Amino acid sequence: MRNRFDKLPVQEIQINAAVKQGQLELWRHSIGHGGINSLPLPDRVVQGSKKLKPRLLRTFIQDYFNIYPEHGKFDWHKLDPYMNSLSATGAKVVAAITIKPRVLYPDIDHTVWMPNDVDEWRNVIRELVKRYSVEKQIVTYWEIGNETDIGEWGGSPYYIKNPDDYVQYYEMTAKAVLEAFPEAKVGGPAVTDGDRAIIPALVDYCGRTGLQLDFVSFHAYTDDLEYHKDQIREYQEVVKRYPGKRPELLYTEFNKSFDPVSLEDMAFDPRRSSIVAAILIDFVDIGLDWSFYYHVWDQANYKQEFEKFFNDPYIMIKHWNEIPHRFGLFGVGEEVRPQYFVYRMLQRMGAERIEARTDHPHLKVLASEDDRRKTVFFVNHHEESRDMIVTLRFSDLAEGPKRLKVYRIDENQRWLPQELELVQVESRETDVLTNFFCQVYCPADSVLLTILEDSDVKL
Repeated sequence: MRNRFDKLPVQEIQINAAVKQGQLELWRHSIGHGGINSLPLPDRVVQGSKKLKPRLLRTFIQDYFNIYPEHGKFDWHKLDPYMNSLSATGAKVVAAITIKPRVLYPDIDHTVWMPNDVDEWRNVIRELVKRYSVEKQIVTYWEIGNETDIGEWGGSPYYIKNPDDYVQYYEMTAKAVLEAFPEAKVGGPAVTDGDRAIIPALVDYCGRTGLQLDFVSFHAYTDDLEYHKDQIREYQEVVKRYPGKRPELLYTEFNKSFDPVSLEDMAFDPRRSSIVAAILIDFVDIGLDWSFYYHVWDQANYKQEFEKFFNDPYIMIKHWNEIPHRFGLFGVGEEVRPQYFVYRMLQRMGAERIEARTDHPHLKVLASEDDRRKTVFFVNHHEESRDMIVTLRFSDLAEGPKRLKVYRIDENQRWLPQELELVQVESRETDVLTNFFCQVYCPADSVLLTILEDSDVKL
């Protein structure tokens, strides 16, 4: 054992408890679900999500719910249990509107975005919003569309090529939302990287006309950490020119890159967790308003649901049945995945950020405190990441007995699958001076949480 560890490089993270950096607000980084089938979240997934204490959860109102089967007739029997399951997590919902009732869109064609009766469309939206924002009080944010820049390939029945057309679609839909629920937050377009002109066009139009715009939303799936940051910076600059209160930035879907092959073993690769952890730390550092990891629960896709409104339902079959992305915090069989514990770690951090620094390019770190403890969350992630020992060097601590706990996400799957709890890799009593250091093993592509909390030991 000695020959294994004493040859590893030793890197350092410095934590200065005296330097306060404001509220950490990790609750801004949440989860999303949906767009695959109409099944509600199962109880295990509900309870597991509830442990993460999400304030917002993003989903799709997709056309397989068939809420408007005939003129003047509404049917909530499929959507109600689905929305109730999301609400049971304790979160309010960000709902993306991606419906195309056949009576208003008789042709299955994702390039058709204008309904055949605008007044009837607006009434459908009003009733939808009334149901889930007023009567059930589940949805607080309404997102107009989903990946409208790539259409069916992005799981949406809308492919709106012209930014001005999207603006018109947004206006007729957002006004109906606000008529039914004036307190709603409205925004969009949940754009991916197909057309970067849509968000500037929406921001400029709303700023010029006074049309309400509470948030803009966007997506990306990539291992490239710089791409995530560059996209956020780009849209931060766009919303700066909006007069009045700046619209929030909502990253309503993000994850790693799509893989060309799909194996169950890959779902438990610790590299996936390290990518997510590194992205989230960057989100905090760059000041992103909200992010939503896609997604909570992996599912099968059923052709009979999508063929009713998709011209090419095979797109979704390939995505989720043949080469499934295996992004879920829970697998199809409700088995927990490593990324779930990234969010469990964040949920255990304190509210106040304190200074934490490292010079090593493969390490990213956040540190926090509350009344009785200091918490350090860090990740060893890089294309060329290597195993290392990390020295956590604390300064300006309150002297006295402490309990040191270390949790690690790595290839060894150290968790209790039924309890959804990480198993400590180290837990010990110690006694700290103002300056204190400890060392932890930090394998390549691992994520760690170290807690230094006041001890109740009586001397």
